[in-house]
Amino acid sequence: MQKPSIPKGTRDFGPAQVARRQHIFNVIRRTFESFGYAPLETPTLENLSVLTGKYGDEGDQLLFKVLNSGDFAKDVTAEDLATGSKALLPKVAEKGLRYDLTVPFARYVAMNRGTLTFPFKRYQMQPVWRADRPQRGRYREFYQCDADVVGTDSLLCEAEIVLMIAQVMNGLGLDDFTIKINHRGVLRGMYEALNSEGSETDLLVTIDKFDKIGLDGMRKELLEKGFSESIIVKLALLFGVSEVGAGQFIEKLNRIRREFGLDDYVEGDRGLRELAEVHDLLTASGFKQFDRLEFDPTLARGLSYYTGCIFEVKINNVQMGSVSGGGRYDNLTGAFGLPGVSGVGFSFGVDRLYDCLEALDLFTVTAETPTRCLLTHFDAASGRAALPLLAQLRAAGIPSELYPDASKLQKQFKYADAKGIPLVIIMGPEEVAAGVVKIKIMQTGVERVLPVGEVVAGLTLE
Repeated sequence: MQKPSIPKGTRDFGPAQVARRQHIFNVIRRTFESFGYAPLETPTLENLSVLTGKYGDEGDQLLFKVLNSGDFAKDVTAEDLATGSKALLPKVAEKGLRYDLTVPFARYVAMNRGTLTFPFKRYQMQPVWRADRPQRGRYREFYQCDADVVGTDSLLCEAEIVLMIAQVMNGLGLDDFTIKINHRGVLRGMYEALNSEGSETDLLVTIDKFDKIGLDGMRKELLEKGFSESIIVKLALLFGVSEVGAGQFIEKLNRIRREFGLDDYVEGDRGLRELAEVHDLLTASGFKQFDRLEFDPTLARGLSYYTGCIFEVKINNVQMGSVSGGGRYDNLTGAFGLPGVSGVGFSFGVDRLYDCLEALDLFTVTAETPTRCLLTHFDAASGRAALPLLAQLRAAGIPSELYPDASKLQKQFKYADAKGIPLVIIMGPEEVAAGVVKIKIMQTGVERVLPVGEVVAGLTLE
């Protein structure tokens, strides 16, 4: 007999875990809706033409492709096999599992442009899939909770992202976190100021690894990618700024401006001005947690569609990757025939948030059974006699269930205790004959007798 298993990078969630996850979802949902975001859902499957080319080469490799139905290999030739996967893929797979929620959202906006009111604000809470190597905090199936707004360039949206992130962190009881923010224009300006002989993409990918591999690792990787020693020395200034703690936001902006002369570079100057404006908008909004907001010039984020401010959130007292991230994208919908529509958004990774809350022992939510009353019986006749009362309880909004088997009363009590059901209604032959029931409060053991006709009213008043 084959031992049952699930694919690596996926997980089952029992009642206790689901209750805790629902708590996270509820905190995030309430926050999104309080800022005016409306719910949206998109299909699990997207056409590969929608997904490919939006996440960079590395992201394309992590897409789960779905084989065409039927004889998926019927059009494959020996030449296709010899050419390799790029020629083979379009013939065997036209669809894929969604990699994130942002690209499907952009596709939705382009398809429904005539019916939407812009700026359009939506939130989305659905699973996504990535063919990644499973490890702690990194799964192949996981939930994202996105909030995006499209159709406006206003930096108020970026400021409100910071406000929403902080509200969710506080609502979950997480008090040691850092909201990192940078701007793609700042990164572009620094690249131009370095007069770099290497590629911009190689530079940004390596910079983004700074917190993992450190300065020595960066130096080795940049030298291997064709960057000179003099550029690495200059970048050391950048890393020095990054190591300055949070709470010195404007000072760090000014230092980057001086060290790299970003006044002379249009993109770099724009990036610094927009970051300063986000700071000003937060101040005007009454934001009180600037010690949690950090300008990090090494933050690059891997997705290729970001064009403005970018965000990332870390829980500081847990060994875990980022639990949230996002940024501004100026033309993501352009890939679907709707150019010039700017958007900005961010996403929470529920699975990482769950792991952090569990590691910090911050969950106060338990898997309470929805059942309030268990009706017990001793034989088929008393079981049938309990059915009308069961229907009345449910109609009155009192979650109830009838133990399905005519078992010993002790076994039925044990069942109620194991599920945390607070009330047990006893309907044996004697109670049925007398037209009464016994109600036992499981926590105290106290029992009382009520006429059948008064049970619903009696429990409703409690």
